[in-house]
Formats: sequence, C-alpha cells, structure tokens
Amino acid sequence: MADEKKVTDAEVAAKKAKKTEKKAKKGPSKFSPKNVGKGIARFFKDLRGETKKIVWPGPKMIVKSTGVVLATILVLGAVVWIIDFAVSGGIGALNSAANEVTEVVTEDASDETDEHDHDHDHSEDETEEDKTAEN
Repeated sequence: MADEKKVTDAEVAAKKAKKTEKKAKKGPSKFSPKNVGKGIARFFKDLRGETKKIVWPGPKMIVKSTGVVLATILVLGAVVWIIDFAVSGGIGALNSAANEVTEVVTEDASDETDEHDHDHDHSEDETEEDKTAEN
C-alpha cells in the first residue's frame, strides 16, 4: 500500500512537471480579459479554501489569551515606569549638582570681584587723601 502511494505521488509529480513544461513552451501569456477573470475567480476560490482551514479558538482560549496580554502589558508598563523614574531622578540629581557648582563658582567669582573692587577703591581713596594733603 505504501508502494502504491509512492507510485501515485511520483505520477502526480510527473504530470505537474509536464504541465509546467507545456506552459513554458507556450511562452508568456498575453493579457486578456479572459485571463484576468480566470485569475480573479481562482483567487476567490483559493481564498474560500484557505478560510475553511482556519481553526477558531474557543471561549476558554480567548479568555486565557486576553489574560496573558493584559498581564504582559502590566509588567512591561511597570518596567517602563521604573526605568523612567530612575532616569528622571538621575537627570534631576545631575541638574541640581550642576546648579550647586554654578552657584559656588559664581560666589567665588563675585567674592574675588568684590575684593578686587574694594582694594581698588581703597587705593584711590589714599591717592585722593594724598592729593588733598599735598594741596
């Protein structure tokens, strides 16, 4: 019985090969409304055959799949929230550290400017006192 199947499979393959050879000998098919109509009909016939092969899930499977999807969404949402929280905190810490450094540098610069201005003003005062004393 297995031998008979092998023979028939071989015969079917040979017939298909002959059909393919005949089509190749004919050359490319020319465009015609008849060929288009046949192509459209074949498409819908194949479509109908394929839709019959579909196995639709039962209610239990749908509920189970929906649960898996919702759980996955919750877990991924939590992971994204944690990453977002950590990155935002890190950026906030860097920003506050940068502000502190800027304040310290600004204070040091203003202290140096005040000392320099104070020394400069004092020397001018002495010069003016010296001028007044000379007069």
